[in-house]
Amino acid sequence: MMAQEPVSDRPQRTPEDEALKQTVRLVRELDIKDSVRFDTIYKMHLKYARVRQTGLTRAQEMERMNAIYAELKRLLTEKEFDQFMNHPVEQPRRPRGANRMLPVNATPTDKAPSTPEQQKANQ
Repeated sequence: MMAQEPVSDRPQRTPEDEALKQTVRLVRELDIKDSVRFDTIYKMHLKYARVRQTGLTRAQEMERMNAIYAELKRLLTEKEFDQFMNHPVEQPRRPRGANRMLPVNATPTDKAPSTPEQQKANQ
């Protein structure tokens, strides 16, 4: 049985790219400046990024995430771990369904008039 082709045209990130991105984000967020800790966190992220590439079930993915949290709890100070666990969730680039009500071939500037005066002016 062959592996499925990627759904998107975007190049798939390698485990190394994924681990580096996760590590850089964490180190910036927690203001970690120690290169030894950076390397240790990177190696941990790399290990789990490689596991993720194997194609996990939902239950296996939850186990992987719990293992990452357990390992981070061991690698970070208590204060850093609390800060990591309580960080605000990043907002999506645009709200889901933001352009849902527009016609298929419309651009975001092709909106319906919002006031009765604007509606009369456009008739």
